[in-house]
Amino acid sequence: MAFGSASRLGVALFEDTDPIELWPGRSEEEVETIIRAVYRQVLGNAYVLESERLTVPESQLKRGEISVREFVRQVAKSELYRSRFFDSSPRYRAIELNFRHLLGRAPLDLEETRAHSTILDTKGFEADIDSYINSDEYQEIFGENTVPYIRGYKTEAIQSLVQFTHLFQLVRGASSSSLKGDLAGKQPKLNSLVIQGTPTPVVSPASSGATFRNPTFTPRTRQGVGAGDDGKVYRVEVTGYKANAVNRISKFRRSNQVLFVPYNQLSEEYQRIHKQGGLIASITPVN
Repeated sequence: MAFGSASRLGVALFEDTDPIELWPGRSEEEVETIIRAVYRQVLGNAYVLESERLTVPESQLKRGEISVREFVRQVAKSELYRSRFFDSSPRYRAIELNFRHLLGRAPLDLEETRAHSTILDTKGFEADIDSYINSDEYQEIFGENTVPYIRGYKTEAIQSLVQFTHLFQLVRGASSSSLKGDLAGKQPKLNSLVIQGTPTPVVSPASSGATFRNPTFTPRTRQGVGAGDDGKVYRVEVTGYKANAVNRISKFRRSNQVLFVPYNQLSEEYQRIHKQGGLIASITPVN
């Protein structure tokens, strides 16, 4: 299940595009399409010059000597990837981009990012890339022959509403790039947010889909019971409720709702909305 309205969140193209999978007997032209899709996903929508392409792994894939997963591994371990996203970026920016490029989602929490930082310290860059691609999650979702894709806005890909909001810090539409047009530059976008477990506003992307950055906001807090961090309040706009879950007038009629949810109840509310078939259209702090 995806959250919507997809067009407002900038994920409509992801919703309308089926995962790309390599089947036996595919033509060379179809394999070329898969190669381009891997470059687009793993390199964060960056343009790849002909001289930068990995000709040997490409030939191995075309001859059936390696799987799509192994081709993804080769691209992610390449000097091209390392120079763009690892050597020139702060560590936690590199880690959050690895999650975007290789697993199609934002990191879950601080412990998950720390685990990858530890691998980098003890085993190095290539071992860390292997830890994503060899993971049970990668194998279960993408297997050997499916190109990784952005999926962190879907309920089956995330464990909390906070993680859902963080995905939109990394991806603002199918045309957005990990390199160009991002006002945050190469600075980490999620580090402090992951450490504090802080949700962020989910708003419609800019017209180009690439100029969004984490906005400065000061959510309203309640007084008295629950004051402090847990007292922050967020406006959650929900669409797609079936009427029988709301007013039982007609099973075909759908309803929109606006909810004001305290920070410490966001994950619980996310589960309730999902169970009732609702679609989250936006999450913004109450100023």
